[in-house]
Amino acid sequence: MAMLLLAHAAIPGRFAVATVNHGLRAEAADECALVAAACAQRGIACEVLAIRVGEGNVQAEARAARYAALCGWADAQGLAAVATAHHADDQAETLLMRLNRGSGVAGLAGVRERNQPSGFDCAVIRPLLHFRRAELAQVVAGEAVVHDPSNHDPRFDRVAMRQNLAACDWLDPLAIARSASILAEAYEAVEAYADLLWPQAVRAEGSGYVITPVAAREMNRRLLARVLEKLGGRPRGGDVARLLMKLEAGEGGNVAGVLARVKRGEWVLGLEPVRRA
Repeated sequence: MAMLLLAHAAIPGRFAVATVNHGLRAEAADECALVAAACAQRGIACEVLAIRVGEGNVQAEARAARYAALCGWADAQGLAAVATAHHADDQAETLLMRLNRGSGVAGLAGVRERNQPSGFDCAVIRPLLHFRRAELAQVVAGEAVVHDPSNHDPRFDRVAMRQNLAACDWLDPLAIARSASILAEAYEAVEAYADLLWPQAVRAEGSGYVITPVAAREMNRRLLARVLEKLGGRPRGGDVARLLMKLEAGEGGNVAGVLARVKRGEWVLGLEPVRRA
């Protein structure tokens, strides 16, 4: 709701609104109707997007389905970007959660201010990352708003981190969010250097790739991750780190259906052969 009110004040008539019904709670339809009513009062176009959430990690599946629906809608409307209402407290929670999981630079960069989702023309922007949750609460004071009960369920990692962060009043979410922004810039620099190194250190060979390791270990990690992705794998950071250690030790490994081995100091990667019955 804060995003709606701020956009209406700053760029009236230059945006549209979509709200997502995840189908996970009986109250969801009424909550979407509340958003639609707020838009109607202000003469703003609003569309309710109904999605189906897959099984597994509910929050992760809901997030993926939500972004796919919003970006698909934005492309159909010819909109340049989807703006989400992530704020500094969200950013602090994300960085601390990923720090607790041992994430690398990419993960610690947190929620990006802007990114280009694969398969869509629109960008995703997050213009409220420098605002605190309390500041946005003041923006919607006096408005009818919805409080999702899942945001208070400590069974979810993010909620547990939010409660722990609130209990540590000496931690500054804005400062933590600034650190995430700095790490995002560092990640972009690493990626740019990987772009430069790719034609020098990686070559296609048959149906796979060969990597000539470079001096900087982090760059070897990035090149290895890129090759795994090009071969269709979707490895987690820990998988890449473990494979990197094996290759550095002269050993082979298998990650996400990709076989890796060392040959004359180079790393040879290709798809694992299909096993026949």
